[in-house]
Order: sequence, then C-alpha cells, then structure tokens
Amino acid sequence: MKLIKRISDWERGLRAYYNTDLSTPENRRRAHIYNLWFDHAVLRKVWTNFFPVAPGVYRSNQPTHERFVKLKAMGIKSILNLRGAGGAAHYLVEEESCRELGLKLVNVTFHARHAAPREDILKVIDAFRTIEKPFVMHCKSGADRAGFASAIYLIVIEGRPISEARKMLTAKYIHFRWTKTGVLDYILDLYEARQAETGISFEEWVRTEYEFKDVQKTFNETKRTFF
Repeated sequence: MKLIKRISDWERGLRAYYNTDLSTPENRRRAHIYNLWFDHAVLRKVWTNFFPVAPGVYRSNQPTHERFVKLKAMGIKSILNLRGAGGAAHYLVEEESCRELGLKLVNVTFHARHAAPREDILKVIDAFRTIEKPFVMHCKSGADRAGFASAIYLIVIEGRPISEARKMLTAKYIHFRWTKTGVLDYILDLYEARQAETGISFEEWVRTEYEFKDVQKTFNETKRTFF
C-alpha cells in the first residue's frame, strides 16, 4: 500500500509540475507537454470525434489550436466547453486560442462518471438558448459529456424523441453504458419512464423531480459497471 501511495503521489506531483500557466516560455513548454501527454492531445491530433448534432450544432473532443483554426475557417462562431473554466493548462490554451481567433468561448461544468447536479444541467440548457450558432460543444474525448449534452439539445431545443437523442450516447462516439458513464444513459432511462407516465418535459422534470444524489445512489446499487 505504501508503494502504491508513493507512486500515486509521484504521478500527482508530476502532473502538477507540467499543468501550469502560460506566463513564461518555460511554463508554456511545460503546459504543452501536459496537454500533449497528460491530457492526451497527442491522440486528438488525428482523432477528432467531430460530428453534427443538429443544424449549426456540432460535437467534438477537446480541439487543439490547429483545429480551432479549422473550426473558425468553416464558420464556427462559438465554442461550448463542457469541461469548465479554470487554471488547467488545457483550458488556458483553449481560452487563448478562442481569444486570438475571435471565437466566443462559453464555459459550463458537466460530469461524465457521476450524475450531474440539477444546476449544471440547467446551465447547459440555458447556454443552448443563448449561444451563437454555429457552435461546437466539446468535453475531453467527445464521448460522454458531449454525448449527454447533445442528447439534451435534441430533446429540449429540437423537440426530438428520446429514442433519437439516445443515439448521441453510443459506441460510435466511444461511449459505453456498461462503464461508470452509463449513469448518463440511466438518467435518460428515468426520464423516459416518467415522461411515459405524465408527459412531463425534460426541463421541467430536471427542475422539479430530478435529484442527482438519489439517481447516483440507485445507479450504483442496480447497475454493474467495470470502470
């Protein structure tokens, strides 16, 4: 156990060393290393997980600066970042890229491995209503948070059926409901059952009935997950 703790502490310290701001050339070098290897940007140079959701709406994994340039060239006006704002290197680089390119950056915090609090879901819905199109929503991999947000967009903004919205959470986007991120599918399951009973809208259900702690507790008790 002591060895595992030492390894964990070493890895955490290494991350902290490279996960720095952009205030000096040396910090930029370290931040670049962090984004490339710790945040897995090396994979996202060739794998974008970029797909359309609805007219003027797209989903993606975390774009690199080069991809932000391409998004700007294709007419994208806004970026909806589902990873939240903060001091992490990946966010600082994204904020700088959007500022330089004239892209409007909107930040909300969303969760993938546990049920999102009511306030976070409602903030995403509010962002959908105010963000300028065309826009791209993204998380880290573009699989789970982006998938759940895309499903919400289709249900709330486009008025599409849940059966269609569920297609945003599939293996096509590298989302698997047998992992801990299956809680996102479970939320849709709960809403679908309630809608069948009462006809309640998703937004109203979230505002009046959804309790994320209860959802997570029930999911943990009834669903077998592997990682």
